[in-house]
Amino acid sequence: MESAAPDRYRVVTWQDPAALHRAAHELTGLELLHRIAGHQLPPPPVADLLGFEPTFVSPGLVVFAYEPREEHYNALGTVHGGIVTTILDTAMSCAVHSELESGVAYATVELKTSFVRPVTLATGPLRAEGRVVHQGSRIATAEAKLLDVAGTLYATSSSTAMILAGRRAKLLAA
Repeated sequence: MESAAPDRYRVVTWQDPAALHRAAHELTGLELLHRIAGHQLPPPPVADLLGFEPTFVSPGLVVFAYEPREEHYNALGTVHGGIVTTILDTAMSCAVHSELESGVAYATVELKTSFVRPVTLATGPLRAEGRVVHQGSRIATAEAKLLDVAGTLYATSSSTAMILAGRRAKLLAA
């Protein structure tokens, strides 16, 4: 059986993440996110892969733009839930990061996403709004919403992050 030539393809490019990795340890979270949003630092490779970018950054609140793409579809003809969850997780994680000092890292330890309606190409541009609910010295909680331009809700998410300061942050960075 002969295979038909693919009628769709995608070339993914990204910048070396080494400079971003160094900056993540030298800058406060807010400084790092402002530099990524201002195109002074490259985005993380996953942002290029999935096509999302920060559009608003403030302490405890970060907004990302995302436009659904056909290569994100599952077999049912909708954007895969893992893609939606990744974008919401990024918004929440960056909201937590925006309140951290330099040299302090974090790790998501719990994540829950609720899907309200399917995301398709017809949905059009979306925004993921991540917001810190509580920021403690060891644990932070955050929530996020995925909305279209009219404010229609597509998904919500909540997460818990562990704050990794001092020696633990250095181990994570290794």
